[in-house]
Amino acid sequence: QVTRNPVRRRARDLAALQRVHPNVLARALKQGAVYQDEEVVVLNKPYGLPVHGGPGIKNCITDVLPILAKMLKNMKAEPLHLCHRLDKETTGVMVLARSKEAADRIRLLFKTRQVEKIYWAISVGHPDPGEGIVEIPMVEKEVRSHQPHYKMTLAPNYRLSPEDGKVLKTRKNRSAESAVTRYRVLASSSACSLLELQPITGVKHQLRVHLAYGLGCPILGDHKYSHWSKLAPQKLPEITLRRLKLEQSKARHLPLHLHARCLSLPLGAGAGKRINLVCEPPSFFHRTLRKLELDIANE
Repeated sequence: QVTRNPVRRRARDLAALQRVHPNVLARALKQGAVYQDEEVVVLNKPYGLPVHGGPGIKNCITDVLPILAKMLKNMKAEPLHLCHRLDKETTGVMVLARSKEAADRIRLLFKTRQVEKIYWAISVGHPDPGEGIVEIPMVEKEVRSHQPHYKMTLAPNYRLSPEDGKVLKTRKNRSAESAVTRYRVLASSSACSLLELQPITGVKHQLRVHLAYGLGCPILGDHKYSHWSKLAPQKLPEITLRRLKLEQSKARHLPLHLHARCLSLPLGAGAGKRINLVCEPPSFFHRTLRKLELDIANE
């Protein structure tokens, strides 16, 4: 039964990712490379693979960079360098630099917002309006529940007065960071939507929080941000469960459907040329699109 259930099988495969030999992981990352030149190597990051190590993490991208460097052509003895990071559960375009100088240059491009990033996400619910900009500052707060934990949340500059419903400016939270996300609905079906997201800023968990708390449409498989006051599996609409052939009790196995689809950045001598790096979503993302009948034939 476990092997027949694709969601359970996926959970088992993710556990296996933490057990493979670093050489095997480096080889898999090399095979998933989508672009290489004298400055950068671009990977299609797999799901469930952390960028950095930590408690209970056996394999991460940082640890296998020296091994991956030896496997690449025209690579000097120097290891590869991280230029930015993606969450463990996010898939897609990841840029590595072949030298420290190139890494510093690319990190500066990210910092000064010269990198255009496009993500795809499947959301639970339909954002209204179907296209727009979410511009709400964010801050990290402790959630005091039976299981205390930290989450990013919204720290809006305005609120409604409970007495007369007037808009009042609130005192700015000093810890809050400015966060801006452009979004557009590409397709809607089965109580879900396929969204194109463009983060203008780069705050931790920005897309997940803006969708869940700003638009009221959490990302499919985002169990952390589907509730505020508790850590619990995402509650899915009946039609979504039916299309996914999933019981609500098994919803906790659903992976986060967030994919870094495209990065566009100026590279090369004098940064005269702009390269567009595109990564196909993983097979589980495509399977979900098919099951939910989210047609992207025209995209």
